[in-house]
Amino acid sequence: MSENAPGTTVPEGIRCSDAEREQVRAALYAAAGEGRLTMEEVEERLGRLEEFRYRHELASVTADLPASEPRTALGWRQILAAAGAALAAEVAVLRGRAPEPTPGRRRLLIIVTVLIGLLITAAIVVSAVHGFGADGFEGHEANTIERGHGG
Repeated sequence: MSENAPGTTVPEGIRCSDAEREQVRAALYAAAGEGRLTMEEVEERLGRLEEFRYRHELASVTADLPASEPRTALGWRQILAAAGAALAAEVAVLRGRAPEPTPGRRRLLIIVTVLIGLLITAAIVVSAVHGFGADGFEGHEANTIERGHGG
């Protein structure tokens, strides 16, 4: 890492973070959703986005788009907005449009999902073998027919 004298700036500018790139991605997807960009334009700009290293370069990708209005989501809307952004990022990774943010994360997610599925399947099998009710299968023999009020 190079050291600069106090009070001086790096000539290239400030490096951008993954979170800042994600904000630009979200702005591009929003512009496509509004009909301002075609999907081909979005894909081309997303390809350039991954090559950028500095903040001032990020602005070139959205320079021809109107500034997004800061909206603060409240309550469930905030949760849904975060889930939507996470889903969009995951879809971009799955389609190969963005690099995987943390290597191995997807593998861990798949392992946890499979384990939960196995636990649910085991619970269903155990319940079916031992009966679903407190009495199990007692009183529910195949030859016994209980007659209700109508019969």
